[in-house]
Amino acid sequence: MTVIEEGAKKSSVLWLVLDRPRLAWHTWHEGALYVVTGGGEQHLPGLAERRTVEVILRSKDNGARLVTFEADVEVVDQAAEPEPVAALAKERLNALDGEHLTERWAQEATVARLRPRAPSAS
Repeated sequence: MTVIEEGAKKSSVLWLVLDRPRLAWHTWHEGALYVVTGGGEQHLPGLAERRTVEVILRSKDNGARLVTFEADVEVVDQAAEPEPVAALAKERLNALDGEHLTERWAQEATVARLRPRAPSAS
């Protein structure tokens, strides 16, 4: 298990460097991070239009920076890829419309896959 996979599985939040560093909740699924933006969910401006994004994972134990890496950004076709969307929905805490969450996302939100590139020194 890589430090990225281990860090992503232990913590449900990460930082994405967009217009500024933004805290985001995520899930790790089959070698990639998944996040949702828009549609009443976390605001990650410009993520869907990017080709890459800098990701920062911190230690769940002490909050120290664990690893920083570039990730390729890909918008997920939610109808064609229900498994990662379901995995992400499972991690969504306190959703008011839990039963219909993925339906709302399909209509109003963007799910993005962040596929890690090689980590840089931190």
